[in-house]
Amino acid sequence: MSNDFPFLIANAKPAKDKLSVTAPWDQSLICEVPVANSEAVEIALLNAYEIFRNRDRWLTPNRRIEILDKTADIMQSRFEELAIEAAREGGKPLVDSRVEVARAIDGVKNCTECIRTEAGREIPMGLNAASQNRLAFTRKEPIGVVVAVSAFNHPLNLIVHQVGPAVASGCPVIVKPAEDTPLSCFRFVQILHEAGLPIEYCQALVVTELPVAEQLVSDQRVGFFTFIGSGKVGWMLRSKLAPGTRCALEHGGVAPVIIDTTADLDDTLPLIAKGGFYHAGQVCVSVQRVFAPRSIANDVAKRLGKFGEAMIIDDPTLEKTEVGPLIRTREVDRVSDWIQEAKTAGATCITGGARVSDTAYACTVLLDPPSNVRISEQEIFGPAICVYSYDEVGEAIKLANSLPYAFQASILSRNLDFILRCNRRIDAAAIMVNDHTAYRVDWMPFAGLKQSGYGVGGIPFTFEDMQIEKLTVVRSLEL
Repeated sequence: MSNDFPFLIANAKPAKDKLSVTAPWDQSLICEVPVANSEAVEIALLNAYEIFRNRDRWLTPNRRIEILDKTADIMQSRFEELAIEAAREGGKPLVDSRVEVARAIDGVKNCTECIRTEAGREIPMGLNAASQNRLAFTRKEPIGVVVAVSAFNHPLNLIVHQVGPAVASGCPVIVKPAEDTPLSCFRFVQILHEAGLPIEYCQALVVTELPVAEQLVSDQRVGFFTFIGSGKVGWMLRSKLAPGTRCALEHGGVAPVIIDTTADLDDTLPLIAKGGFYHAGQVCVSVQRVFAPRSIANDVAKRLGKFGEAMIIDDPTLEKTEVGPLIRTREVDRVSDWIQEAKTAGATCITGGARVSDTAYACTVLLDPPSNVRISEQEIFGPAICVYSYDEVGEAIKLANSLPYAFQASILSRNLDFILRCNRRIDAAAIMVNDHTAYRVDWMPFAGLKQSGYGVGGIPFTFEDMQIEKLTVVRSLEL
């Protein structure tokens, strides 16, 4: 596939400067892409708003299904190229990037299923004097222009989760991928256009100036804003939205796992290690805090450490690689600082705790870091798992709930009462039993609570968010 990306805003010209996209593993230049300035953002908004306001240009459900079906077919035909591109620009190992592409294709198909099952409802009438001779029903319509701002860690699948439902619901969408990983997004948008979607219905851009990004997000023509990324940026952008703009925010968590003495550790600990070290821990629901009974905590930490030591850290485009780099070298510095702080404060480093290179960090397991260090209080977004000893499960639950974040959590046990007790008391939108915290299929609800997000993700739920339900009441003496 060509690395020469066109400017994906209709009737607009890019800024003079270009954005360099580099491979996080070796910092090599992949390509340069055009950048949108303030004038281009205004044209993109105008394009999207005009096509939305002209109802004669709305795409029929049949046409949307045709476009999405063809999109999935084209993606399937370019499967390996999409996987290699995602691995190279984002650093996720090729074996996992292939899984991401498969999920993305399935996500596009899920969008067509949403269209096929879309329906309004009848509202009961004739129930009292005021509702006599009336028929009331609802129909779904697109909410308006969608602006999508995405993260780097799943450069293709996250875009599908934001752009796919917009196309399925009939909303024009403007998508801004992460500056580190725009290529998979641009490729997907090009495929949509190739499949027959008018360019005004899906435009993509990157910006290099915060005021230009705020211009895009805060415009009064935006009907829905979808954001995936850091809480600091997401909550700030939400505060900039124009009155009436709806939104959904997906941020990170500091995902807890609570283990019982009855847990089948041979079965579950490999999953916990994968959930913590997958994509070098750069996943919003990565395993980070593992609470284990004091009698087994040291064993749990050592076994997790062995799994981490066995994982191959290398170039993400190689078949053998299991863990790749962090997205930026400064993130390696930050992870190193947090882990060193915990070690200095008394944590036992079971394995790792050191750089592998300027761009990668060793899979690390810490035992009993203090509760007041950063790795115990904030999302590390790096390849580190902390194991905490507890004497009574209520203590573990209290610590699990002590942070202003709540997303997904796990319980490892074969004791039904223990599972139900923890399930009822843990602050989380989703609980995984005998599995890692990062488990997900793309049609299930995916929601951050507290500071971890706003609204509910997952393709069918985003599809619903991007529509309104319009009520019609008909009065007739024949009713």
